[in-house]
Amino acid sequence: MPNPPATAPAAPRENSAIIARQAIVNADRAVVGYELFDRSQGAGTHTAATDVTLIFHALSHAGTEDLIGRLQLFINCTHNSLAGGHLDLIQPDKVVLEIPPLDLPEAESIEDRTPVLSSLRERGFQLAFSSTVLDPVYAPWLAMADYVKFDLAALSHTELASLARYAQQHCDAELVAEKVETQQQFEAAQAIGFALFQGYWFARPAEVETRLVSPSQVATIELVNLIRRQASTIEIEEVLKRDAGLAFNLMRLINSSGFGLQREVTSFRHAVMILGLKKLFRWAALLLLASKNGTPPAVSSLAVVRGRLMELLVADRLTPEQRDHAFVAGIFSLLDVMLGMPMDQAVKLLTLPDDVIDALLHRTGPLGHFLQLTEACETGDDRTFTLAADTLGLTSQEVNWAHLQALAWSDGVD
Repeated sequence: MPNPPATAPAAPRENSAIIARQAIVNADRAVVGYELFDRSQGAGTHTAATDVTLIFHALSHAGTEDLIGRLQLFINCTHNSLAGGHLDLIQPDKVVLEIPPLDLPEAESIEDRTPVLSSLRERGFQLAFSSTVLDPVYAPWLAMADYVKFDLAALSHTELASLARYAQQHCDAELVAEKVETQQQFEAAQAIGFALFQGYWFARPAEVETRLVSPSQVATIELVNLIRRQASTIEIEEVLKRDAGLAFNLMRLINSSGFGLQREVTSFRHAVMILGLKKLFRWAALLLLASKNGTPPAVSSLAVVRGRLMELLVADRLTPEQRDHAFVAGIFSLLDVMLGMPMDQAVKLLTLPDDVIDALLHRTGPLGHFLQLTEACETGDDRTFTLAADTLGLTSQEVNWAHLQALAWSDGVD
């Protein structure tokens, strides 16, 4: 039976998002996991930023029990989203990251991305690939596969049997048959050796509408301020108590099944202690930049690009602490625009390291040249670009590649 006509996703109400889930079942038709889709986004808009948004909405807002219970969560990723800090916010043993093939599957490009995939797996994430991973050029990735997914709509029975046999001989991954639409397809895939199945024959994607409660920018900035100066848990708790949006988002995040806690967290103090200051800062920064309270989407997106680009440019050149500072300098380099006040007043709202303040106000210090270079990437100022790159010992190819990565990772945040 062919696919039924695709229906347009329901338009989410203001301050809401629509997340769809489709069951993945075993041979007994028992549900073992769900693949999530963000139906709030238009078709063809899957980007690194929408990866962030989907996970953030699913774990922070939807109440993950409503979406997946205690089962595995399958999420499609772009390669540029895999190094994002949002993955630090979730319990890895609950998540399967679906890794797409490369547009140009060359051995060098595959090798370049292998360390990131290996690191994710070491942290406890499981990895799923499409059947294209069976191409010998993808051998480094196949060795890391926990799941290999086969599109029954794109493969003949003979092709499916041949590829499945190859997979069974060359990896230990579980095989997933996708787009199963009839009992005949189900039984044929079973006979070949498939263990898991997904498709309209079992269930259509079910939708969950999530309500988004946005905190005020003032409260979020105050929270970032406290975290940066490593304030006490009691001080941080007081800020959370004063803003319903902050309190709601934090408690939904910490009590989601993605955190894997054995009992519910009911106090802000306990939530802060479990999350830790580093993860709490990442979460608060995402909240601030995703806020709809007056900040133009283009400004928020550009701030994210700057933060990520700064992070990439200083990698292996400065200390881990300075790398964190570089992210902060980049992401807050448009704080004056976001808050509608001069930068020297805006930085007073935050407790920032001296090297970040020097970079933001004077473009000096160890981060100053990196910030100048980041801005030159946007303005096309060749003189500043060349001078800053030469000073830092960076080639134009290195800078341009980092800029492309940052743009791809941040594209679409609004």
